[in-house]
Amino acid sequence: MMTHHDDELREAIVRHEWNQFQNTNNEGGRAACQGNWPVFHQMRLAQFLTWPHDLLVSYAADLDAADEIGRNLITEKYGRMMASTAPDEFAKNIEPYIPELSADRIARQEQVITQQVAWAADFRERYPRLGQAMRVLTTSEDTSQATSFETYLRGELGTYSDATFNLYEAMISERASATPPRNITEETLLHTVRLGGFDSLDEAEALQAAQS
Repeated sequence: MMTHHDDELREAIVRHEWNQFQNTNNEGGRAACQGNWPVFHQMRLAQFLTWPHDLLVSYAADLDAADEIGRNLITEKYGRMMASTAPDEFAKNIEPYIPELSADRIARQEQVITQQVAWAADFRERYPRLGQAMRVLTTSEDTSQATSFETYLRGELGTYSDATFNLYEAMISERASATPPRNITEETLLHTVRLGGFDSLDEAEALQAAQS
């Protein structure tokens, strides 16, 4: 159940992430997306609209704690992705300077990632036009210029505190065990298209098909 407080909390989290994003340095200068607040806001808010209250509170605390010690979770997220997209650079200039994850934490993250990649694949089969606008799906498809859904998710999960990851893992488990399962990719994309002015995924899919 959404509350006005949760709406405010989601907006505060998106703004906090945006502020950290502005301090993320990229090779070759600022990325174009760092200047696109409307798209950033839409994409991140759509994700947080699927999160329960306790998870929102915990992640907001992660962002605050990071600020207190000079840690930038957005920079770290993109850095962790480079384990796949630029492994030599990652091993030399990033891995030594970010928190190390335990073997247990990595194994649990991989279980979550496996579930979410399966949901994303299912969504792309049912909504192929909307799926075309998404990232490539799996880490095996990564290039130096394109980061997959799987690699992005792995990078993001790796920045969460243990408390936040525990809550996130529980949310995914609860969704997976529901009847029918609650596909978080589908719900996130539904929020995305609604924030973009559509009433439904079917409406957005039909427009994509008409324009192609």
